[in-house]
Amino acid sequence: MSIWGVTCAGEENWVDSRTVYIGHKVPPPGTEAYIPQRYPDNRIVSSKYTFWNFIPKNLFEQFRRIANFYFLIIFSCSAIKQGYEDWLRHKADNAINQCPVHVVQHGKVVRKQSRKLQVGDVVLVKEDETFPCDLILLSSSRDDGTCFVTTASLDGESSHKTYYAVQDTKAFNTEEEVDTIQATIECEQPQPDLYKFVGRINIYLDRDEPIARPLGSENLLLRGATLKNTEYIYAVAIYTGMETKMALNYQSKSQKRSAVEKSMNAYLIVYLCILISKALINTVFKYVWQADPNRDEPWYNQKTENERQRHILIRAFTDFLAFMVLFNYIIPVSMYVTVEMQKFLGSYFISWDDEMFDEELGEGALVNTSDLNEELGQVEYVFTDKTGTLTENNMEFIECCVDGHVYVPHAICNGQIMSGASSIDMIDSSPSAEGKEHEELFFRALCLCHTVQVKEEETVDGIKRGIHQGKATSFYISSSPDEVALVEGMKRLGFTYLRLKDNHMEILNREDEIERFELLEVLNFDSVRRRMSVIVRSNSGELYLFCKGADSSIFPRVISGKVDQVRARVEHNAVEGLRTLCVAYKRLSREEYEQVCHLLSSAKLALQDRDKKLAEAYDVIERDFILLGATAVEDRLQDKAADTIESLHKAGMKVWVLTGDKMETAAATCYASKLFRRNTQILELTTKRTEEQSLHDVLFDLSRTVLRQHGSMTRDTFSGLSSDFQDYGLIIDGATLSAVMKPAQEGSGTGGNYKEIFLEICRNCSAVLCCRMAPLQKAQIVKLIKASKEHPITLAIGDGANDVSMILEAHVGIGIMGKEGRQAARNSDYAIPKFKHLKKMLLVHGHYYYIRISELVQYFFYKNVCFIFPQFLYQFFCGFSQQPLYDTAYLTLYNISFTSLPILLYSLIEQHINMDILKRDPSLYRDIAKNSLLQWPIFVYWTFLGVFDAVVFFFGAFFLFDNTTFTSNGQLMATNTQMMFGNWTFGTLVFTVLVFTVTLKLALDTHYWTWINHFVIWGSLLFYVIFSLLWGGIIWPFLNYQRMYYVFMQMLASGPAWLSIILLIMVSLLPDVVKKVLCRALWPTTTERIQTKRQCPYHRAVHHLYALSDLQQYQFLN
Repeated sequence: MSIWGVTCAGEENWVDSRTVYIGHKVPPPGTEAYIPQRYPDNRIVSSKYTFWNFIPKNLFEQFRRIANFYFLIIFSCSAIKQGYEDWLRHKADNAINQCPVHVVQHGKVVRKQSRKLQVGDVVLVKEDETFPCDLILLSSSRDDGTCFVTTASLDGESSHKTYYAVQDTKAFNTEEEVDTIQATIECEQPQPDLYKFVGRINIYLDRDEPIARPLGSENLLLRGATLKNTEYIYAVAIYTGMETKMALNYQSKSQKRSAVEKSMNAYLIVYLCILISKALINTVFKYVWQADPNRDEPWYNQKTENERQRHILIRAFTDFLAFMVLFNYIIPVSMYVTVEMQKFLGSYFISWDDEMFDEELGEGALVNTSDLNEELGQVEYVFTDKTGTLTENNMEFIECCVDGHVYVPHAICNGQIMSGASSIDMIDSSPSAEGKEHEELFFRALCLCHTVQVKEEETVDGIKRGIHQGKATSFYISSSPDEVALVEGMKRLGFTYLRLKDNHMEILNREDEIERFELLEVLNFDSVRRRMSVIVRSNSGELYLFCKGADSSIFPRVISGKVDQVRARVEHNAVEGLRTLCVAYKRLSREEYEQVCHLLSSAKLALQDRDKKLAEAYDVIERDFILLGATAVEDRLQDKAADTIESLHKAGMKVWVLTGDKMETAAATCYASKLFRRNTQILELTTKRTEEQSLHDVLFDLSRTVLRQHGSMTRDTFSGLSSDFQDYGLIIDGATLSAVMKPAQEGSGTGGNYKEIFLEICRNCSAVLCCRMAPLQKAQIVKLIKASKEHPITLAIGDGANDVSMILEAHVGIGIMGKEGRQAARNSDYAIPKFKHLKKMLLVHGHYYYIRISELVQYFFYKNVCFIFPQFLYQFFCGFSQQPLYDTAYLTLYNISFTSLPILLYSLIEQHINMDILKRDPSLYRDIAKNSLLQWPIFVYWTFLGVFDAVVFFFGAFFLFDNTTFTSNGQLMATNTQMMFGNWTFGTLVFTVLVFTVTLKLALDTHYWTWINHFVIWGSLLFYVIFSLLWGGIIWPFLNYQRMYYVFMQMLASGPAWLSIILLIMVSLLPDVVKKVLCRALWPTTTERIQTKRQCPYHRAVHHLYALSDLQQYQFLN
């Protein structure tokens, strides 16, 4: 059968024809061509989705809704931002991977891309170039086989470090010679420790047996470091790509979450429970109300047969989900978007702060993460490093003491008073002949026992560094500023270190004679031994071992010398806050030297436990010393460091100093910086005391002491400024801390309580000094306080690589852009140029950030309760039919447009108190401590305020329509407002009162008015009115039906409606205004008292009168 020319209704075009073969029989041959056709089977499909297209098609349907499309835009922006950032990383990776490097192949230097480097390639690196991978140094342009390197990009140390070539290959200085090297390297597998490397090189010269030489960290050039002051080097690639130490240290920092964010999540759970409760209540009441058959199936809404047969539980669950969708706007999803914008944009105020810009560095504060801005206003504990943080890390040689004789540069030299020394007391008379020998040995020891490099050029990195003006001369560079200060101090006392040439150290003595010492061995400094040594041979062939180090590591190894006199001077200088070192020596016979060489060689060649074997060898070698004397170097306190610490104390913060220095030096710095006051009672928890008593007894004695005055009450209960309160300061050292932190032994009854007792003592101390701390111990202290039962907010601040662990551990980490490099600044959440900038960072920026975001969070929950609770009440008047009270456009734009900008602007620029007052009166910081503005009572108040306002909106509008009559054309009219009464009119009236009330509530909370505030607040209200007029005043062609047509205009045409709107707004705002007035009058906070004074005209006049005197103004305000 053929069907031709069949048309479909409404179409003018012919439909394609089809040919149907009855019974599927093929026509006889020759009649017509057989064209098989495919037709669909007989199944009916009314569903929209299949298994395969559900996700893409449903997403398309969801995002056709404007509200959902808004969130798609937000998520897309986040994804685009992350994608763009990753694209930039790809771009940076490609730039590094494709940069050219020089490789020696077949006796020639060829260029290849960095990514094509392989382990075993010999690389040529020139001055100021960066090492492309981890390399073992084979030779350099310098005759002694050394090269100088800066590792600022790795460990933050900006000073020059010396690295050494393998002794048997350092003479190979051309590509042809390097290509002839036959050697193999055995070393450990890649590991991230920048300072550790263990290996061995086997060099095949003209013999069958290879020569084995040890390789250590002094031979390893790390990727990312830069070659300095050396023309070129040859080195072999040992670790490449992602196996380099730099790549292994690419660790993402753990995500820190602020207290405000945790409060937001807790509040969100509460509101989720409220949402479920609302949906559940409405579902239950719906079926209670529909128990009457007439209500269940009214004539205008009779059910289909399918609906009647559906199980009641399924119907109830469907209704429950429908109510969940209806009320879901109570969850302030847009709050998270606003909070992210507030944090990101608000972080620029720190970067733009001119008062936190340092002219010397030419840099200001940096924000590495904006997620913790408000946490700056919640800090309870501040953990600070000492050297370079509280002090300048700018060492100046003050004096040295040799056998009890004190030498001050340009003042007392060889016991004689020099010019410019009239104010300095003589300590001793001139030394004897033996003392003269010791004096010169002491000066020579300090000129030889160091790792200082001499720079001959006038400039380095574009900075003039000559010692004498007008001519190019030498100057000293070292990884330790202490060493430079000591060598320069010796120069001022007559002994000048000239250079290291051909493995010989040259000294210019007082008689202008050059002395040469062959450098045989260097026993490098480490933080465990706390000393370093050198073995040298003089021109006369005498062998000396010179050692310098901390007094605690030198005195126990001394067998002779004037120990008591030197110890007394060391203790005197430590109390004065000076950094002290002791110097000792011993002569070595040839046999002793050979034993030393054997010990060191066997330890250095070990591939397993090399560090342990070296430490054992050093312990054997460095003993039986003759004490020569001690040095004193001053590290000056940073500008306004004492004022900053005093302000932090007044703000209620506990300040702890964590340092590796000795106790006396650190304690003197604490007194100078006002961490300890003169009336502070110092409690000691040190090794010295635990040697006399058991740790258990010492802890319980200290506990009884601090709790004697006020029982179990902690110091947090008091303001910290009362003169009646005894001020305690605790000093603890690293060894005792290790004992306190040690886990309890099984069967021990008291060991497990040490941490709690220690914490109880610390809580009652205004300041704590932890000395002789290792970097890991600093992090352990921070972690201990974080995990205590109060869970206080902690802040750690430091400037060196040894501070990174505590910076990462603390809730907020702040790095100082100091002289120890930028590793601390790079790993921190915030970076500041100087310690003094911490005061404004916390007391001003932190205070403002917390005030702003806490209002933002509470306000968002409040305005969403005001928004959705009338919808909940409306269900009781519409038969629980899930009928929305508001138009779709209002539902969508309420959080996006009508109420979003005012709160965003408030959270960016609000200043409830002038910043000068915040700086002058640190006690204001206490008003916001412990997350006080986001506590549960305040949250409950805001929620109930929202419920009250919603009830006023709904029932206020409802009673306006209480009396209604039918007009002649059948419309329902409210007789008391002369408005057409209907669902959308009612909803629009409620929504209008809602938008005006929540916006004016924010205006009442605003203290800092600018033209931007006025523009945004009144502009938002105007935008709502204009939008409503356009939305209901124009017939939009893209809408299938227009239920809001002429509703808003008709409402505004009613005079009583205007009066009702104004009245309802005033009634809604009244309780909050009354509450504020009563609280300010009866129970004002410090902040509210100052705000009241600022609003007084007389006070403003006096404020200007005393503007020139900060002290007088502070006294007036208080």
